[in-house]
Order: sequence, then C-alpha cells, then structure tokens
Amino acid sequence: MATSFYLANPQVTIAGTDMSDQTTSATLTRVSEALEQTSFGNTARSYTTGLQNNEVTVTMYQSYIGSETYDILKALIGTTTTVIIKPTTAADGPTNPGFTLTGCYLETLPIINASLGELSTIDITFTGGVYTADVTP
Repeated sequence: MATSFYLANPQVTIAGTDMSDQTTSATLTRVSEALEQTSFGNTARSYTTGLQNNEVTVTMYQSYIGSETYDILKALIGTTTTVIIKPTTAADGPTNPGFTLTGCYLETLPIINASLGELSTIDITFTGGVYTADVTP
C-alpha cells in the first residue's frame, strides 16, 4: 500500500529565523553533478559523482514590515546562509527529519511582484551549499 504525506504545517527556517508564516511552498532539490568518465572501448557513456549543486526554492508572501520577508532577506543577498525545511514543526525524528542546506547562496531577491487584486508573492532561490538530513531516532 502506498504511503502519502500531507504537509499541513511545515517549517521553513532561513538564517535562523522561522519564516513558516510567510511561506506558501518550498522545494529542496539535492543534486550531484555528473562527471563523464567514458573512455575508449566503452559502448555507453559512463558517469561518476561530482560536486553537490543543491537548490532550495521558496515562495513567500512579500511584506515590508520589520522582521518579515523583505527585512530579513535583504541582508542575505550576495551571502551564504543556512536554510532548514522540516515536514512539521515537531521535534526532529524519523518521521520529521530536518533537511538542511548549509552555506547556500542567495543571488537575487525580487523586490516587487504584484498584480492587481492579488497578494504579492516572491520566489527566492538559494543555490549550492552542503545538504544534510537530520534524522534522530
């Protein structure tokens, strides 16, 4: 029987600040670059693992109020930080691992993304960094 997981209360922490109440979606992608090692005599391409090139994209409501989206993220442009995403706000454990990118880089920050009659949201992407999964039994 297939098991599904319903994300009712995930937690997103950016640079040590819980941003869950401003986040509407998050996608963490773990990437190991492929290095080709095909040589003479091979009949198919062959690859080995290269550097990690991880990425996390977060969609957030834009807010200019102090201690909210813009105020927190503006200082992170051009720097590295830590992003943690957990399925729930509960303590880390086998069913609620904390997925972390340490040393990920924020290159751009949309300042305004607005449409008439809609709440303003922005998509931010952190790239690079070391991936870890904090699972404690």
